[in-house]
Amino acid sequence: MFDQFTLGIEEEFQIVDPETRELRSHVSEILEEGMLLLGEKVKPEMIQSMIEVGTGVCANIQEAREDITTLRCIISGLAKKKGMAIVAASTHPFSKWSEQQIYDGDRYRLLVDELQMVARSLLIFGVHVHVGVLDPERRIQIMNAARYFLPHVLAMTTSSPFWLGFNTGLKSYRSEVFKKFPRTEIPDHFESFQQFQSYIDLLVKMNCIQDGSKIWWDIRPHHKFPTLEFRVCDIPTRVDDTIAIAALFQAIVAKLTVLIDKNLGFRIYHRRLILENKWRAIRYGLDGMLLDLGKQKEVPVRDLIRELLDFVDEVVDPLGSRKEIEHIHTILERGTSADEQLEVFQETGGDFNAVVDLLIQNTLENVPERCF
Repeated sequence: MFDQFTLGIEEEFQIVDPETRELRSHVSEILEEGMLLLGEKVKPEMIQSMIEVGTGVCANIQEAREDITTLRCIISGLAKKKGMAIVAASTHPFSKWSEQQIYDGDRYRLLVDELQMVARSLLIFGVHVHVGVLDPERRIQIMNAARYFLPHVLAMTTSSPFWLGFNTGLKSYRSEVFKKFPRTEIPDHFESFQQFQSYIDLLVKMNCIQDGSKIWWDIRPHHKFPTLEFRVCDIPTRVDDTIAIAALFQAIVAKLTVLIDKNLGFRIYHRRLILENKWRAIRYGLDGMLLDLGKQKEVPVRDLIRELLDFVDEVVDPLGSRKEIEHIHTILERGTSADEQLEVFQETGGDFNAVVDLLIQNTLENVPERCF
């Protein structure tokens, strides 16, 4: 049963100048060689100072770790050859979106034409985790229930406290930037896959979207692959954190599957209540309080996350991800990338260069130095 929960991870990296610490619109300089080495696992994104990599379909979390660390190694090596570095964080501390160049591709030209400044100002970077769910109906059932846990996981991944040279006071400013796009945030509850598909078909019929790829929810059934795609997170700076989060999403899907198979299910909460928790995760990260919607009271984020770990515990060993899941306790003790960025910023009297230096260093922590 547990071999059905395959994994795929996509990461979007900043391309920075290690001397000036600014973003550089130089993706084309590393893309050609990157495609020769990685094929479809590497691709540009709308902003030329961003490069995206994605694993293959991984049978387990160990395969995902090997793939994602190799991808970080290769892209970092290619960037270094051109005098650049990569950073895993969901916003750059001070670079301006107005100074970034748009990648020359039909898809991005159409997107900018449709969304105008909303698209141009999207200088954010994320991570997407795909978990295999073969049955479309089951995909919807699990999505409905998994929505409740999205703020919990977002709080563990925050990496975007700065924007355009300002301390925003938020741990995940990326989330606020992305809200400007249509069809984002927590999705509604759907009664069936057919109801979901009817919604997509109606939007296509009325010329709102071309296909399901223009649905940018925090969790969605992928429009091509038999997966649930988790899109809520900031990109963690450390690869170990990314792997832990991917393992947790896989465990949530597996646990909810076990409950559904036992005809137990999980309580479905209103989108408007889950959004209250998402805001708290955006604002305070691990240092805030989330709403325990079952008990109808505020609870420290870390306590709810530990409850989540208890909730999924029975599926962790069958999935073979005990070591990776245990790393979440390290995140809870150490804090997120946003916490570390803010600490360095305060210790250095507001030195953004020191923040970028930290991000460059931590992006390659536990990543091999040579891989090609």
